[in-house]
Formats: sequence, C-alpha cells, structure tokens
Amino acid sequence: MNHAVIRTLVIGGAGFIGLHLVRLLCEDGRRQVMVVGRGKVVPKGLPEYATYFSADINHDEAILPLLEEADEVIDLAYATVPKTSFDDPIHDLMVNLPANVNLLQKASFNKLRRFLLISSGGTVYGKPRYLPIDEKHFTDPISPYGISKLASEKYALMFHQLYGLPVVVVRPSNPYGPHQFGNITQGFIGSALYSVVHSKNVVLFGERGTVRDYIYIDDLCKGIVAALEYGVPGEIYNIGTGIGYDNQEVLNVLSDIVRSDGYSVHIETRPARSFDVTANILSASSLTNVSGWRTSNTLELGMYATWEWVKTWRANA
Repeated sequence: MNHAVIRTLVIGGAGFIGLHLVRLLCEDGRRQVMVVGRGKVVPKGLPEYATYFSADINHDEAILPLLEEADEVIDLAYATVPKTSFDDPIHDLMVNLPANVNLLQKASFNKLRRFLLISSGGTVYGKPRYLPIDEKHFTDPISPYGISKLASEKYALMFHQLYGLPVVVVRPSNPYGPHQFGNITQGFIGSALYSVVHSKNVVLFGERGTVRDYIYIDDLCKGIVAALEYGVPGEIYNIGTGIGYDNQEVLNVLSDIVRSDGYSVHIETRPARSFDVTANILSASSLTNVSGWRTSNTLELGMYATWEWVKTWRANA
C-alpha cells in the first residue's frame, strides 16, 4: 500500500492520543493527514505532513468537505472523560452521541477504505467475569461514559451492516505517556506525576486502589495503526498489554523512578468508590492474530520515558 497517496482524516487529533497518533501516521509514510480539533490554534508539535482544521463535527458545512477528501477516517473525538460523565450524565450523552452518529451517517455516503472508531476497553465491559477480558466478554458498563461509548459502537456497526461503512472498532486500555500530565481527569499515571511534581498527595481509593491495564502511548498508537491497516470491517479489537497493576504497584514503580531526582510519592488513602470497577485487563490476541502487533514497552520503561518528558517540560515551562 502506498501510504503517501492515502488521505487520512483524524477527528479529535489534537488531544493526548491524537497528537502521538498523527506523528506516527506521518512517520509511517502518510503525507496527507488532515487533523480536526476544536481549538482555534494549531497544536504545538503537529508534524510537517499534517494539516490542522478547527471544526465542529456537528456542523456539516465544516466536516462534509473533509470527509469527501478522505480515504480513511480515525474518530478519536470525545468531549468527556469517565469522571466528568458521572458529574453530568445528560451532558455526557448530548455532547457525544449525536455528534458521533451524525459523523457515522455522513461518512456512510463516502467511499472510504476504513473508518476506525476509538472506543474504550476500560469502560464498556464493566465488572469482569474473567481476566484478561477478550472481545467476547459481556458488555455491561457502569459509567455514563462507558454506556455512551458502547452506544457509539452499536451505531457504527449498524451503519456497517446497513450501508457498508467499513467500520473497525478498537477498545484501548488505559494509555499513559508524554503530554498526559495534569489533574485527575488525565488518567491515574498522568495525575500521579502531576501530584508528585507539585508535592501533593496521590489519592488511592481503597487500600491498593484498582487494577488496570496500562499501555504506553507509543504502543497504543502502533496498535491503532495496525487495526487501521489490518482490521476486518465489522470487527472489534482490544488494545492492551494483558498485564494488570494496582495503583499501589504503579506508585511503587514511580517512587523508584523519581527518587533519584529528589522527588517522593505521598499517598492519601480514601474509601473505595462503589462505581470503580475493581479490575480491568485486556486480551489483545485478536489484534495480534490479524496484524502481528504486540506491545514493546514494560510499565517501568514507559513510566521512565514519561518522567523524562515531565522533567524536560518543567525545565522549558
């Protein structure tokens, strides 16, 4: 496949996953990458072969010309995170699902080689019946975010069945890495790094917190590209490491890494929360079987690389 002539549209490409993914797409040989985001300013670090468009996917006049130009679409757009979905479930539904369904409907009228929908392996399954979780596992999400993500999947697969939209759905586990650095909405590792740097307590809900499958951002993006290239339309693929770590184990690794730079991890333990799934670990064997993709970074390697980025960012801030 001549990647240089493929026109790739990345919707929601200005966020944490999006910027890493766009860089990888350009490094992979794509020379016509269109990035759609909500911000008016071109994101820092956008690669040479990527063009940025500030657009709202609810507005057909903005998104239709881009869909008509595209050969493939990657949909990363989502306006909420799991925590905010609990704060306002109606908002989570209204700002996400209508926009996603509109995009899928409009994309169905275009001749695309692939439409890749980024869902959520961390939320759509709910409480696990077994671990690691494969794609045949029952879906019973216990967060508004997970419910709306699953609804988007169902609509995508409906458009595939009825109109031939070449949809491939991917369900990532918990990503982390450079540029994920902030408050609690940034994922556990990103928020823990932020707390360490600012001498704040890292909060554990429960004695050791929850068990999650943490995947380094480069591995996730390579998995997304693998699904884009080799995924079978109408199929769903997990993207994870198959290894789970509880929050305490993550903080032990982090403590070992930051100690040599004079930082320490301070933990505050609070009661476990009823809405937290106790464990989520994904089996990505389906994606491996179809594409050969595998993760290459251990938690230690990924967190070390992320910490090095945090130090550089702090020095240049």
